[in-house]
Amino acid sequence: MTQAPGKKRGSLITLEGIEGAGKSTVARWVCDWLGRHGIRATLTREPGGTALAERVRQIVLERGEEQLSAATETLLMFAARGIHVENLIRPALDRGDWVVCDRFTDATRAYQGGGRGVDPALIESLASQVHGGLQPDCTLLLDLPVPVGLERARSRQAGALDRFESEAQAFFERVRAAYLALAGREPGRIHVIDASRPLEAVARQVEAVLERLPIPGGAVRVR
Repeated sequence: MTQAPGKKRGSLITLEGIEGAGKSTVARWVCDWLGRHGIRATLTREPGGTALAERVRQIVLERGEEQLSAATETLLMFAARGIHVENLIRPALDRGDWVVCDRFTDATRAYQGGGRGVDPALIESLASQVHGGLQPDCTLLLDLPVPVGLERARSRQAGALDRFESEAQAFFERVRAAYLALAGREPGRIHVIDASRPLEAVARQVEAVLERLPIPGGAVRVR
């Protein structure tokens, strides 16, 4: 979709972190904050975000008889991301909306790259093909110790654990380390938030980041 003349492109805010970090809760809080400041925002998630991408999400997450290799899992993540970017994220940004996305390509770098050991060169090649020059304008990395995150996630789990939730602690330690390494390489974009603290304290940290972003006019729209 081509951006309308004189229309300013929206911003992409992503939330990252291991299970139990509170990304979904904070993502909704971010949308509410943007709304209070006159920003029209679209709330979405990965993998998924559109009807077709959600079908790919089910393949990635469900625990079935057939196994998924790390490379196949990575390809599926980018297949879902391509659908999501083309049908929701780029159109929203082009019409001037802000997009708040629960996970994006940093999740693939951390989970498939750090956790599964997939070659970073493959991940970056796929990222270049799938979303080109589109990168998050701001990433909130909700960080907390792995045991705390897993206890939170599993205590609220009503049904069976999915393929990721059932992984061992060592897997999530690798994922967390990969996330923190990414933040170390891109401190201007990735802001580490102490997610082990109460929600009110987390919100204050997030607000301090958001207050430094350029805020245009508008009204909130949560998808």
